[in-house]
Amino acid sequence: MKKIVIDIPYQIKMADSFFTRLKGLMFRKEPIKEEGLWIVPCNAVHMFFMKFPIDIILLNEQNEVVKVYHSLRPWKITKPEKAAYSTLELPAGAIKQLGINVGSTIDCSFTN
Repeated sequence: MKKIVIDIPYQIKMADSFFTRLKGLMFRKEPIKEEGLWIVPCNAVHMFFMKFPIDIILLNEQNEVVKVYHSLRPWKITKPEKAAYSTLELPAGAIKQLGINVGSTIDCSFTN
């Protein structure tokens, strides 16, 4: 089976400290557009204090997609995914728009 690599054309910020992982995208007033947040390590998310839905992509250590959530709404949570090492949060609709599926490999560059 051919490996599908998806290039994420958005500005992606890395959340790899306790505080940045805890805060995530909480308390933002406007939905994210053409940006995302990669949370490492992270195998589940909560949408507490969020004001808009986002797409959630759970990845293993090789950046392969192990689970996706389309347009997860505020105040929802995901179950911990044993195979997941990190989580990529993208604008609602990005999973479908970019053709991301379980088994895809994610490639992107980070901003600070």
